[in-house]
Amino acid sequence: MDKRIAIVTGGNRGIGFEICRQLGRHGGVHVVLTARDGTKGNAAARKLRDEGLDVEFYPLDVTSERSVKTFAGWLESACKRCDILVNNAGVMLDPRGSRVLDSKLVTWRDTLETNLIGPLLLAQALVPLMKRNGYGRIVNVSSGQGQLSDMGVGTPAYRVSKTALNALTRTLAADLKGSGILVNSMCPGWVKTDMGGAGAPRTVEQGADTAVWLATLPDDGPSGDFFRDRRPIPW
Repeated sequence: MDKRIAIVTGGNRGIGFEICRQLGRHGGVHVVLTARDGTKGNAAARKLRDEGLDVEFYPLDVTSERSVKTFAGWLESACKRCDILVNNAGVMLDPRGSRVLDSKLVTWRDTLETNLIGPLLLAQALVPLMKRNGYGRIVNVSSGQGQLSDMGVGTPAYRVSKTALNALTRTLAADLKGSGILVNSMCPGWVKTDMGGAGAPRTVEQGADTAVWLATLPDDGPSGDFFRDRRPIPW
């Protein structure tokens, strides 16, 4: 297959779905849309194919080591390569108004499993495929709520998980320096999605734009940085 292979987690709705759409509109990109729910994932991929885009679906639970290994094995067999990984799948499980001292341990564990451990498992499984061709783009969909420079109260498990994801971005980028694999975090802003709510000021198109830009960076593009609206922002 001579096209770039792009993996998008949590691609069946919201920002992830729009990232799949925008990547699919790039010439020479084959998009693998992944999601836990097979029915919803297949429907989302079919909708994008109906738009004339080169998209297929594969089921993936980013919190399951077995699921990630199975996916990586299929990808190596079916596509022979991996060029782009967008770690978009994420959860915000903190109850409204939650604070650190009254938060539940199960909320922390479940949040970190998806928002941090998932991207780690996928990097460990897919970076070897990127190294074969000396090319890769890894985009971690983070949040301004994870910025240490502007840390506040509320949604503590979500905030800490995104701070940790940013730390993973930095250390992975350092590990892969000089390999041709660029690793960056991005904040989509407050977007009208199931998570963001109807009152959010930004569209999914706006939220997805920076992720797609980072996923298609030239070889001399940045690595180990944090972006919003294609501009670097403080950690």
